[in-house]
Amino acid sequence: MKVCFPVEENTGLSSQVFNHFGSAPEFVVVDVATGTFQTVGNSDQVHQHGACNPVAGLGGHHVDAIVVGGIGGGALHKLNAAGIRAFKAQAGSIAENIDMLKIGTLQEYMPGHTCGGHGHDHGCSH
Repeated sequence: MKVCFPVEENTGLSSQVFNHFGSAPEFVVVDVATGTFQTVGNSDQVHQHGACNPVAGLGGHHVDAIVVGGIGGGALHKLNAAGIRAFKAQAGSIAENIDMLKIGTLQEYMPGHTCGGHGHDHGCSH
């Protein structure tokens, strides 16, 4: 299983997971089975709010899931339509979130439980 983590600063598996998928400068894509990872620049970072194209942001890299602090409804819909699941990151590193994903304690994002904007009081749970 390949899992994508948006990050602001890449420090490998000790990177902190970024709160917004579309505005993350880069992604760390981890093969959970082998523990290997690679960094992918976000090719869709500059976009208007609500116009995120997360599949394009991955630059052609195939992933099975993403783990992120917050994501908009449109981005979630596009990911799900591409067969990609999205999970809510918990505080901590990529490695800690991988452990939680493996044991099934990360909540999967569902429509209606997504981010509504980028302001400080926009209804997100992050």
